[in-house]
Amino acid sequence: MFAVYSQSREMDNVMSLAVLLLATSTLLEAVVLAGDNSVLEVWLTTGDGHKKLSHESSVHASQGTNGGQLVTVDRNRHYQTVDGFGAAISNSAAYVIYHSPQRHEIMQTLFGSSGIGISYIRLTMGGSDLQAVPPYTYDDLPSGVATDFNLDHFSIAKDREFIIPILKEAISINPKLKILGSPWTAPAWMKTSHSLFGGAFRAEDRYYQALSQYFLKFIQAYAAEGIPIDSITTQNEPMLSRDSYPTMTMSWENQRDLIKTYLGPLFKSHNIKTKIIIFDHNWSGSDYPEHILADSTASSFIAGVAWHCYEGRHDTPLYFHEKHPHVGMYFTECSGGGWDTNSAGTLAFDMRNLFIGQTRAFAKIVLLWNLALDEHSGPKVGVNGCQDCRGVVTVNSNGGYQKNIEYYSIGHMSKFVQPGAIRLESPYFGWDDLHTVAFKNPDQSVVIVVVNAYSGHPKSFTIELDGKHFQYSNLPNQSVVTFILK
Repeated sequence: MFAVYSQSREMDNVMSLAVLLLATSTLLEAVVLAGDNSVLEVWLTTGDGHKKLSHESSVHASQGTNGGQLVTVDRNRHYQTVDGFGAAISNSAAYVIYHSPQRHEIMQTLFGSSGIGISYIRLTMGGSDLQAVPPYTYDDLPSGVATDFNLDHFSIAKDREFIIPILKEAISINPKLKILGSPWTAPAWMKTSHSLFGGAFRAEDRYYQALSQYFLKFIQAYAAEGIPIDSITTQNEPMLSRDSYPTMTMSWENQRDLIKTYLGPLFKSHNIKTKIIIFDHNWSGSDYPEHILADSTASSFIAGVAWHCYEGRHDTPLYFHEKHPHVGMYFTECSGGGWDTNSAGTLAFDMRNLFIGQTRAFAKIVLLWNLALDEHSGPKVGVNGCQDCRGVVTVNSNGGYQKNIEYYSIGHMSKFVQPGAIRLESPYFGWDDLHTVAFKNPDQSVVIVVVNAYSGHPKSFTIELDGKHFQYSNLPNQSVVTFILK
């Protein structure tokens, strides 16, 4: 009897111990879950201007959601690779930075890791509508010389005055910086107008050859300066002609033939790796690149299509990509300006339609217009183009400078999304709701950008990533937040 009782008591003790161990295990598991050390870094810009790319308290992983929308990011579902974010170095932009007493601080602010780390630049090849010196090209001719088919007068000497020094400094700050070259016009002798202003490209064999050599010499001359050119567009806004600043029309047939018969084969024969990008005009003109890409020989030399924001629907590149999934999308120009005095609205537009909208539409780059201008939207020497464009920064004649709202729009991407990042799956909630985009960097960190553009009220949401939940409450209307999981 005693033996049976003792055995029973032993069994009870074993069972009690097992229950205790199970309870302890469950408690420990709950503690681990509740104290998960996964954290998201948080950077915030609010439409009211109180927060400007402000480093906020981190968000820790927690159980469940906060009742708002669920922003699920799928690390394993991949889209396009991203090359970078930035703006354009026009003649005026380079000039005002180069001559500023705060030049080096401005450059660090734009390109450095302590600033916004701009990773992609569009360079105007010669004159545009923002000029600190009279507009020029790389093959302007002396009086009495009518043509130059051998390009004997080709020179980038004028770029060496302040454009090339600024580019070299930018590359020294950010060695991963990439550059896109875009001409507003060919040399006057290649045009029907015989002027840098207005007119069309002369679509004849020897002019096609000369223009192709012009691009080749530009790339080679910049390479000799230690500045590699990642890509070119064959003509800025080829459907636009103005008699007040450098422009040139080029029909889609002419652009197709240039690439198909001359430029593409020339690059191939010289082992030029610079990408050829077509169109470089508004969302509304999608028929233009459609026609060019219909030619299989021309399309074999084409890396992508470039878009501007000034006309048309911002989702045009998305539908274009569906037809041409192997052609890269590049967003290359949109300007802020004096017409837009509502910085909150600008922030919301830039993030929803451009930096989030275009990357969700498969853009590999998103670039704004001028990197810098003075307080008079210039300088504007010898040109009469945009009267009130605004730079990413304004460099004042009194020696100071200020960061404009576009600085923060770019920064929410360029500071965190590394060149070579891959876009990940993230949700679309609707036009007037939260807008999201996510990326996986080469170092495996994940970046998630969320804008509350036009909902009219604060929005709460929970990010779901790798099976973890991160709650974020009350993102104000017309405000943007970037999260980083390292």
